[in-house]
Amino acid sequence: MHLAVALDGAGWHPAAWRVPRARPLELFTAQYWVDLVTEAERGLLDFVTIEDGFSVQSSRGDRVTGRLDAVQIAARAAPVTRHIGLVPTVVVTHTEPFHVSKAIATLDYVSKGRAGVRVKVSADAAEYALFGRRPVPEDHGRLLDEAADYVEVVRRLWDSWEDDAEIRDTATGRFADRNKLHYIDFAGEFFRVRGPSITPRPPQGQPVVAALGHDETVYRLIASSSDIGFVTPRDAGHAREIVSRIGRGHVFADLVVFLGATTAEAADRAARLDELAGYACTSDATVFTGTPGQLATLLMDWHRESGLSGFRLRPGTIPDDLELITRELVPRLRSLGAFRAGYEAGTLRGLLGLGRPASRYATSGAA
Repeated sequence: MHLAVALDGAGWHPAAWRVPRARPLELFTAQYWVDLVTEAERGLLDFVTIEDGFSVQSSRGDRVTGRLDAVQIAARAAPVTRHIGLVPTVVVTHTEPFHVSKAIATLDYVSKGRAGVRVKVSADAAEYALFGRRPVPEDHGRLLDEAADYVEVVRRLWDSWEDDAEIRDTATGRFADRNKLHYIDFAGEFFRVRGPSITPRPPQGQPVVAALGHDETVYRLIASSSDIGFVTPRDAGHAREIVSRIGRGHVFADLVVFLGATTAEAADRAARLDELAGYACTSDATVFTGTPGQLATLLMDWHRESGLSGFRLRPGTIPDDLELITRELVPRLRSLGAFRAGYEAGTLRGLLGLGRPASRYATSGAA
């Protein structure tokens, strides 16, 4: 199975920053994030996702508030890692596809083919007020239509340079073959983008695109526009139903995890966190509390029964739950023959078994 972790601040529990091994004073330093990504790579995980958004996480002031830019974090971690995929979150509602295509293509170059992007839409009125460009649409489904067009523009821009467009011939003075750079001439309801990109085609051709979905409307976006869908099933049967409805690509189930050497220890840890927060932790995803061995059994069962490609685990606390994933869960899965013993490919697409696509413009000969 494939396995990823979702990184967000000090962990997914609101009180995670208050536990003994948390590093709240370092949350806005590069080294903190490098340490998390290298720990995930030590566990041979396929990729990490990095959360992002334009609104503060809480108005209460009792949880981690504020973020670094996810794409910049990934770019900082890329040169000091070798194998793990880097998938930052981008809010497509308030950004431009041309800029994001260039940023993710650059990340693919810096990481030598390990970049991806998780696209996220926003219906938050406070975020709209930050930009002041338009009101919140009454029909939120329009945001998903816009996101689908956004991804299409980004993908076309990645394809707008053919793979051999760069000549770099010092003798003739020709750096690039202009005939192998293509206008994309995208004209849709939400965007009109001529292109081409100013960044040569990324090493992967097409960096990996991911999206998180909880219902049928987002499942359609996942099916039409992404390589990976993150979903939040209740159990294996629900996961099987979702996989069937999406019908293509890689589908990962999200789980929030609180781990311990025993079931009682894990439950005590979660209870202490709830006590610190003053309320019980809830999530859009299923919350698992137990031992790494019990989690391995659950993942094996869901994987076998549902058709899921893998799992994206959200550590309740960092570094505790992250280290229990990489140092306890992964070896158990490996002993069961369910996980790799080493990295088998040099790119994120390779790790996921996705081929490197040809540029659509080179194939069609479009000018």
